[in-house]
Amino acid sequence: MGETLRNAWRVPELRKKLIYTFLMLLLFRLIGVVPVPGIDLNAIQSSIANYDALGLVNMMTGNQFSQMTIMAMGITPYINASIIMQLLCVAIPALEKLQKDGGEEGRKKINRITRYSTVVLAALQAIGIIAGLNGLQSSYKNFWGYCTVGIIMAGGTALAMWIGERITKNGIGNGISLLIFAGIISNLFNGIVAAVSNVFSNIPGAISSLLIILATTIIIVAVVTFVDRGERRIPVQYAKRVVGRKMYGGQSTHIPMKVLAVGVLPLIFAYSFMAFPGTIMAMFGTNSGAYKWWSTNMNQFTWGYMLLCALLIVAFSYFYTAITFNPQDIAKNLQQQGGHIPGIRSGQPTIEFLSRTSNRLTLFAAIFLAVLSTVPSVLTVWRSVSIPFGASSILIAVSVALESMQQIEAQLTMRHYKGFLQN
Repeated sequence: MGETLRNAWRVPELRKKLIYTFLMLLLFRLIGVVPVPGIDLNAIQSSIANYDALGLVNMMTGNQFSQMTIMAMGITPYINASIIMQLLCVAIPALEKLQKDGGEEGRKKINRITRYSTVVLAALQAIGIIAGLNGLQSSYKNFWGYCTVGIIMAGGTALAMWIGERITKNGIGNGISLLIFAGIISNLFNGIVAAVSNVFSNIPGAISSLLIILATTIIIVAVVTFVDRGERRIPVQYAKRVVGRKMYGGQSTHIPMKVLAVGVLPLIFAYSFMAFPGTIMAMFGTNSGAYKWWSTNMNQFTWGYMLLCALLIVAFSYFYTAITFNPQDIAKNLQQQGGHIPGIRSGQPTIEFLSRTSNRLTLFAAIFLAVLSTVPSVLTVWRSVSIPFGASSILIAVSVALESMQQIEAQLTMRHYKGFLQN
């Protein structure tokens, strides 16, 4: 990997892209220290510990939410808007037709709708969170005060979205993913620094906690990297065809099916679903019996929470696969192009084979994600070690890093450089 980066740095075009990407990420982090006026930080920071959903937002933004800067909402509204649009494209025939048959113009329209939805969603989320947490100073608690906060935070999200799109266009990697990656790495770095500080402060058990954090980080990164790179290659044979005086086909290729095709979305869906009841109960008062029972028996460190969250991850994994993987379309395209899977007849047998293969891969991915999601909580309960990352954060960070390295490798390959992936 180091050799790949050195080779990329020697190419003027890639060097400019790397510098551009770094400067845009630096700009994103620097703008993230500008505070929003009128915010009661004490109320906000004390509430983050009570709401698991807010902890997830804070993790995705690199602690900018806890400081209530103009980047407090980060890119999270864009992710939510993208997920909503993806689901709507399945549920609404007009959007599905625009996505499939609209070509480049159709994708541009969907992206435009997603951007507008992101800004509106960011403003509504900011106003709702601040109002629900009673996070404004008394002099700002009026209609214009809430509108000001909503507009400022929505502007920060729009700016973050613009920075991400500039990185995608002029830099290296997916810009939106890199912004999330920057926040996750910031959280991980802060957690390790805090653990090291505890060691030098002679806090009992600090050395063992630091070693557990480092070992857990290395093991999880290695396992996630191995699984994320895995794929099931289904062989495909194309029949020979004579068109005019030329012969086409007769080639062998494969259909790559990723082992972890569901990505991180089942984790995000499950975490959000589990955080929803506690958040709603807390907004009606933290002294109620229902909230006290939920916070005691269904917090993220209880076995009931871990088990229910694992079951939700499995359910959402199958749900997401059902709406993103269509074996009928793949089988139809193969048949139209004169291709077939060796040993499998075209038509319904191909559909059944692809569905069966997809279900097996989804089962493995769901179990893997469910186990991965419980590791930080189990270590916290077993060894009382505060792990500065979640399963979703490591999965996102590894996926983004691998994707960025693949893009660098692809551009180096075109320039006849030997890189990490070729070795």
